[in-house]
Amino acid sequence: TYGLTVIPLFILMGQICFYSGVNKRLYKAAYAWLGHRKGGLSIATILACAGFSAISGSNTATAATMSTVALPEMRKYNYDPILSTSAVAIGSTLGVVIPPSVVLIIIGLQNPNPDPLSIGDLFWGAVGPGLLLTILFILTVAVLCRKNPHWGPAGPKATWNEKMSSLLGSMETIILFAVVMAGFVIGLYSPSEVGAAGSLIALALYLGRMAMERLIWKTATITWKNLLKALSDTVRVSCMILMIVTGAVIFGRFLAITRLPFAAADWVSALPIPDPVILILICLIYVVGGMVMDALALLLITIPIFFPLADAMGYDPIWFGVLVTVVTTMGAVTPPVGVNTFIVASMAPEASMPKIFKGVSLFLIAYVLCVTLMMCFPDIVLLLPNMLR
Repeated sequence: TYGLTVIPLFILMGQICFYSGVNKRLYKAAYAWLGHRKGGLSIATILACAGFSAISGSNTATAATMSTVALPEMRKYNYDPILSTSAVAIGSTLGVVIPPSVVLIIIGLQNPNPDPLSIGDLFWGAVGPGLLLTILFILTVAVLCRKNPHWGPAGPKATWNEKMSSLLGSMETIILFAVVMAGFVIGLYSPSEVGAAGSLIALALYLGRMAMERLIWKTATITWKNLLKALSDTVRVSCMILMIVTGAVIFGRFLAITRLPFAAADWVSALPIPDPVILILICLIYVVGGMVMDALALLLITIPIFFPLADAMGYDPIWFGVLVTVVTTMGAVTPPVGVNTFIVASMAPEASMPKIFKGVSLFLIAYVLCVTLMMCFPDIVLLLPNMLR
């Protein structure tokens, strides 16, 4: 499928940004504004994760990059490992929810319903839940630090000049996100072309910062060698994702031939139980499935089964696609296969896996509340797509 070319391009965009130090500058900006508050470093970590998610499209990439930046700082100011590690792990799940998201792209391309799903609509639909989750995570940190003040001691307060200068470090993220999302609205490029536009701008920003380092700052932290590393990582991650897609497509073709998904949809829709109960059962299946297998693989296998069912019950496919993305993302931090928690644990020797899972469990209430609000108020997802169509 030609549309799948957008996946390696979005991954390339994220890798170029990582090797140019965007994640460090995002964290520095959030740290300057919030680090002096109790739990401020954890809140800064979550905000930096949200910012990096807007240009990476992957929760594992966000977990790995933010762990290297945020954990040493929180360790320096004696943050409790339960709070510091869980903030990175839970914040990095935003990488799948906040657009551009590789998972949302796959859902749009593999949707089995007769009417194709617009990737642009999926992206805009995920903005509301992404912001809502970010706010709920921040509120969770505030509540935890109110009950346990020693978990997140306040850091030094930055000067006004330091705060304003730190904002310059977030400009690259703002530019990239604005270009990627604005292109859908004005029709400057198609969803298949947006990854190329984002990668081109990321490369231009990388080369521009490299030139400024050499000409103005007389440093050389951004190099051609790092650009080659970005290309190498892009190839490796893209191959992994496309192999998962290949297996899922074969499975989906088998299901299509057997007509099992459509038979299941007809059977379930005829059951004498309300549609909301069926929807809750579907969400529970995604939660349990996300605990034992990769979220992308789970979605690809279940898309041919549950999307026709949701369509038969009359649910908006954009809303349903974003909903299952949010629900499945919980699996990235829940045992036994919480991949984000294992990534964070590998970089936090002071925290055991039980401690990290304990901390993450305190944030899952935010996920449950977000999903509940999405079900009660569908406009959280649908407002922006409907406005921008």
